[in-house]
Amino acid sequence: MKKIEMASNINQLKTSYDARVEIYEFCTKNGVGECHIMIHADQNRSSAAAQIDGVMDTYNHLKENELKGYVPVFRRFFLSDAANQESLVCQHLDEEKETVATSVVEQAPLDGTKVALWVYFVKDATCRLLDCGLVEATFGNYRHLWGGTTTLKDGNSEQQTYRLLTGYATQLAQENLTLENDCIRTWFFVQNVDVNYEGVVHGRNDVFALHDLTSKTHFITSTGIGGRSADKNILVQMNTYAVGGLENGQINFLYAKDFLNPTYEYGVSFERGTYVDYGDRRHVFISGTASIDNKGNVVHVGDIEKQVERMWQNVEALLEEAECGFQDLGQMLVYLRDPADYAIVKRLFDMKFPDVPKVILLAPVCRPTWLIEMECIALKEMQHPSYKNL
Repeated sequence: MKKIEMASNINQLKTSYDARVEIYEFCTKNGVGECHIMIHADQNRSSAAAQIDGVMDTYNHLKENELKGYVPVFRRFFLSDAANQESLVCQHLDEEKETVATSVVEQAPLDGTKVALWVYFVKDATCRLLDCGLVEATFGNYRHLWGGTTTLKDGNSEQQTYRLLTGYATQLAQENLTLENDCIRTWFFVQNVDVNYEGVVHGRNDVFALHDLTSKTHFITSTGIGGRSADKNILVQMNTYAVGGLENGQINFLYAKDFLNPTYEYGVSFERGTYVDYGDRRHVFISGTASIDNKGNVVHVGDIEKQVERMWQNVEALLEEAECGFQDLGQMLVYLRDPADYAIVKRLFDMKFPDVPKVILLAPVCRPTWLIEMECIALKEMQHPSYKNL
């Protein structure tokens, strides 16, 4: 096995598998260890198969050596060309013996490579595939249910979204959970988002109304972004995360009303962010966030640098509402509409977030005038004696 050496001063690993690793580890004195890891291919001129092999060799090495005791719970592969690469990833997955909720989506890494991989590891977790199709990760006092890539081939984007969400609600019901009380996070990847996102909005709104998820109750933190499958008939892909065993008060929602407006004001139904409190920590999930003001207007149309700055202000305001800050970020995903903006965005993010695992992707945002969007996860040590530890 080839050695992975720690970089000199930050949380990066250089490998001889032609891959680069960014790693964030979070541990509390009495709690469970968690890691968010980004693996980036480095051989820009090599074949897709060689890059995927390098990423998977690095992933396997991390599991077997650097992260002994940690278990992969959820992962997402970002591909530059799903039609030619998805089957290569699936070949690796078919050879595995482990159970991991897995997402595969065409969202090209903008560093010029063909593949990147985000993995969420948890120490001493036990994962199993439930009869309902979700992956259950148990570690401590709660059940964490992850859904990898879920798709349907028939119908338009509204019909696919409606059926995906109603199917997910049925999966949760089989585990004595509900969409309205136990789902923490969803992701929707939309083929040709400029055309098909409106259908996603209508389908989601209809399902949420059936479950009493309204402006008077709450919605679910979510990202709806451009992304596609190898199959041209799949217009919408969905990923999900729910937690079983939470009590009233452990789930809270973020608004940052001085910076952002409620999403229902422009006809969509998702929360800007959610935080979940455990006895020893807080998990914060920030939805896809762009350059928008508290009236719902796109701010700084056509100016990528100013859109980045406003987007950061919005995200920071949401984090502050959860008593967190940028220093608590464990990972981030950055979505660009125009690959020509990559060099500017990379420079800005590298200066502001040199130590946060991240990947910058080609994935158009749901409004054409939004040039950039980001989502992130933060983790912070807290003391909540009334709740059980993670």
